[in-house]
Amino acid sequence: MVMVSSTADEFIPPGHPIRRIRKIVDEVLAALDGEFAVMYSAGGRPSVPPEALLKACVLMGLYSIRSERQFCERLNYDLLFKWFMDMSITQPAFDPTTFTKNKARLLEHNIAARFFAVVVDQARLGNYVSSDHFSVDGTLLEAWASHKSFQPKDPSDDGASEPDPTAQTEGRNAEVNFHGHKRTNDTHQSSTDPEARLFRKSRNTAATLCFAGHTLMENRNGLLVDMELTQANGYCERAAAMTMLKRLPKRARRRTVAADKAYDTADFVADTRAAGFTPHVAQNTKNRRSAIDGRTTRHPGHVVSGRKRKRIEEPFGWIKTVGGGRKLRYRGRERNQHRWLLAGATYNIIRIANLDNTN
Repeated sequence: MVMVSSTADEFIPPGHPIRRIRKIVDEVLAALDGEFAVMYSAGGRPSVPPEALLKACVLMGLYSIRSERQFCERLNYDLLFKWFMDMSITQPAFDPTTFTKNKARLLEHNIAARFFAVVVDQARLGNYVSSDHFSVDGTLLEAWASHKSFQPKDPSDDGASEPDPTAQTEGRNAEVNFHGHKRTNDTHQSSTDPEARLFRKSRNTAATLCFAGHTLMENRNGLLVDMELTQANGYCERAAAMTMLKRLPKRARRRTVAADKAYDTADFVADTRAAGFTPHVAQNTKNRRSAIDGRTTRHPGHVVSGRKRKRIEEPFGWIKTVGGGRKLRYRGRERNQHRWLLAGATYNIIRIANLDNTN
């Protein structure tokens, strides 16, 4: 046995940003002690602690780790990872299979939603969150399913896609020719992920099997205060926006919510006003009449909200690139919603750490 007198902490530079991030994560986990106590089993073999599972999820988002197996492999030799996980230098990493199965407990107890909520509470304690001005938007996230899996619900459908007889591909992954076949969500369904939907956000893009991710951002520092993941359709953005707005704490005075032209509909504008919000929505006047009139646009705040709302693209960009969320890793809305929330919480933690450093 090799005797090691050093600790992982000695190898982490004093001014490294990961130290500020770990401090915030530890404070959030301390606030969740009650939820974690319920998750511990009274008997059986020792399992991976839920605190370690959440810390691992944060590290996977920070360092673009694409899978649990890759994380466990890196944990064996990366001293920063061991330090962040409160492990000694010689302590072995988790078994990938055990680690993956234990992550299911987080989903069972809806820990991702609680973790995200406590991170937002930490931001409120630092006075980083605005209570009056918000922005909302949605984006498409590619599902873990291919076009070939999008098959007719009725196997006897004559419009079913068949392997191309002229293709030279061998094996089970034969080429398929979809040309001339009409495929819709009403008649077809993915055999890989039945909850994924074929959808495109504009006429200039290709339709893909995807889910829709939605975020509600406060306008002071660009922090996310709520998130949703739904099936993709033409109404999901506005429906998810109303769901998130109604979950905000009630206030006596009116608040504002900024959004792009996709939200400029009579129903959404009326619903937001009824919920106590002034809709600072970008006007859509292309071959139609906007639902936003001069009563709203004449105020300087409408212009300010229109400028601030563009910051909502920053968390989308981070989650899709660094966070690895452009293509979802799991099947089904529930599991992907869990990962969506953890990615948003990790983004908020980075923002809070940066704000703490500048104040």
